[in-house]
Amino acid sequence: MPMLLIQGVYRIAGTRPDGDTVRFVPDDTTEWDLVPGPHLVQRNATGGANLRLEAIDTLETHYRPPTGGAELHQPTPFADEAAAELLAWIGFQPVQRKPNGTVKAPTDPAEVPGYIFTRGADRYGRCVALAGRGEPPAASGTQVHVTKAMLEQTANHHQLAEGMAFPTYYRSLFPELRDELTAAAKSARQQGKGLWPTDKTNSGAEVVAPPTISDDIIMPKLYRRLVEYIVLNDGDPALDGFLDFLRQKADKFTIISTAHFTTGLDLVVEVNTTKVKMTQPPENLLFDEA
Repeated sequence: MPMLLIQGVYRIAGTRPDGDTVRFVPDDTTEWDLVPGPHLVQRNATGGANLRLEAIDTLETHYRPPTGGAELHQPTPFADEAAAELLAWIGFQPVQRKPNGTVKAPTDPAEVPGYIFTRGADRYGRCVALAGRGEPPAASGTQVHVTKAMLEQTANHHQLAEGMAFPTYYRSLFPELRDELTAAAKSARQQGKGLWPTDKTNSGAEVVAPPTISDDIIMPKLYRRLVEYIVLNDGDPALDGFLDFLRQKADKFTIISTAHFTTGLDLVVEVNTTKVKMTQPPENLLFDEA
C-alpha cells in the first residue's frame, strides 16, 4: 500500500491527546502540502498538526456532540488508559494534565522523534495516519509501500494488539493492512486484553441520561451517535426514536463479510427497551468518510 512518509517529532505540551489523536510536527513543515486528498492538513504556527490514527477508535475522553451540550467522557479506566498507553508507547514519561485534559508543560522529553504514513486528511483537518516512532524506514517526503512488518511497528497496531482500541475502518486503508489489524484486534479479544472482557457493543449496553450515557464499554462510533441523539432529545435517554435517528444520519458503510453496501446504522443496531447493541462486530464494517 503506497503511502506518503513524513518524518518529524511528537509534541504534546499544551495539547489534549487521547488514545487515537496526538500532535505531530514534520522536520520539514512544507511536506504537509504533499498530503493528497480533498482536505488540507490544518497546522499551527509551528507547523504542528493533529493526527487521527488510521483504523482505530479509542474510548472518548472529551467528546462534545454537534447537537450541543457539555463535553462527555466514556467510562474509565479504558478511556484514560488508552491515552496513557499511546503516549507511553511513543516515548513520553507519565504526563501531568490539567483538569480539562490539557498536558502541562514541560513534558519529559519535550519531543520524541517519529514518522507517519498517510494518504490524506479528514474533514476536520486532522492528518489520518499510521504513526511510527524513531527512525523511518525510508526518506521523508517519499511514497512508501507499507508492509505488514512496517504496520506492526505503528501505534495503530499496538493499540489494537493491547486491546486499547476498537478497529474502525474507512476506505482509505487498503485491505491487506486492514486484515492484519483485524487479526491483531481478534487476538487481543481472544486473550481478554484491555477493554474486550467488558465490551458490550455486541451483547447490549444499558443507556441512561447525560452525563453518563452508559457505564458500559461500547464502540465509540455507536457511543457518539447515542450522545447526539440523547442531547437532541433534551437529555431523555428513551430509545424509541434512536433507530429513526440513525436512519436520518445515513452513515454509509459496507458489511465486509457480505460486501453489502448500505446506508444507516439502524440496519446493524438493535434496541431493546433501555439497551442497545450492534449486530455486527466492529471489524466487519467499512465506513465511507463523511
